[in-house]
Amino acid sequence: MVELGYGRQSIPFDYDAQRFDVLTPSKNESHALTDAEVNESLATPIDSPPLEDLVTGGDSVLIVCSDATRATGSAQIINLLVRRLIENGISPGDMAVIFATGIHRAVKPEEKIELLTSFIAQRLSTINHDAYDPAQLIQIGTMERGTPIEVNRALREFSKVIITGGVGFHYFAGFTGGRKSICPGLASARTIEATHMLALDFERGGRRQGVGTALLDGNAVSDECERVAEIIDPAFLINAIVNDHGRVERIFAGHWRAAHRAACAEYLSSHSQHINEKRPVVIVSCGGAPYDINLIQAHKALDMAAHACVDGGTIVFLAECGDGLGRADFMKWFESENSRALENRLRDAYEVNGQTAWSLLTKTERLRVHIGTDLSEAQTRAMRMTKVSSITEALANVPAGATGYLMPRGAALLPVAKG
Repeated sequence: MVELGYGRQSIPFDYDAQRFDVLTPSKNESHALTDAEVNESLATPIDSPPLEDLVTGGDSVLIVCSDATRATGSAQIINLLVRRLIENGISPGDMAVIFATGIHRAVKPEEKIELLTSFIAQRLSTINHDAYDPAQLIQIGTMERGTPIEVNRALREFSKVIITGGVGFHYFAGFTGGRKSICPGLASARTIEATHMLALDFERGGRRQGVGTALLDGNAVSDECERVAEIIDPAFLINAIVNDHGRVERIFAGHWRAAHRAACAEYLSSHSQHINEKRPVVIVSCGGAPYDINLIQAHKALDMAAHACVDGGTIVFLAECGDGLGRADFMKWFESENSRALENRLRDAYEVNGQTAWSLLTKTERLRVHIGTDLSEAQTRAMRMTKVSSITEALANVPAGATGYLMPRGAALLPVAKG
């Protein structure tokens, strides 16, 4: 029996161990860190002086926090961080928290408490970044192709910037965390589009070489986001690896680039699994909330499952999507005849979520995707997926005895097939 996350609940599935192997991140005796253990990590930074030497009385501090689409352990981390800063002479009035929403929706009041604790949310000023609001944005440079580099003006209004977040896989930026807290997290919509469109090779078609899951060196998207972050040059970074309950199990603190790279190396080691073969069936859960908060976020788990499934195979995809699609205009992309036609549309009028739609469509074209979700049947059909009411219903269409994999934390496990 395995419990598969679905929103804030779970779905029990009694599977045949002779047919299905379970793919999960390595436990390695990991446990949720205590406050004392988090503080110990903060006191031993990577490639950086101690935080107390970098931020002193008289400084104003902007703390960058991920939004509600990610589990990053922010409540514990930021609470401890703020206390350290106060002990070092920084008053709460000289601190603020900004939510790195990118082009996502604003953080709701109740989510602020979940992300920060009520203690911090009541004492510190908070800012919801809006990538479309010119009043919030300033230009700090220009990209190679002439696109302005625009970020939230708060990044220049405070003397020190500290970025926090979680490290995980990203299907074209390689990994989350690090530089992504600045770009796309706090960039303008057109700056975000200019960096994200580097993921596609419009001359040859498909993904640009070097772009993909767990790839950093030579990844054009990650490189460009790093260049934006370098202009801001954050004073300190705290990135976490969280367990399946969203609790912090590892902390990487220090220089914004070096500590992030160390976190990515550790994450790849503990969250990838070599498999001897791809199989005809993969049952994947996003891992529950917040990983299946909407379809755009949930797609990341589908992308991972596709690494373990043979062409023409079946993926049973559990994604509640309580917030819907993630963008009101997301469905317009699926009016395209196929992924090639959608790619041509992106060449002429690129949008970030159009690329997510393209990536999704490339999977539903080569795989049979059965989705358990709160989305409507009309929506799933337009995306070339079949809505089902249960795993059993989905498996009824699979040949008897077909072997497969179970992925309870789909977004957090990279299957690596031989060859």
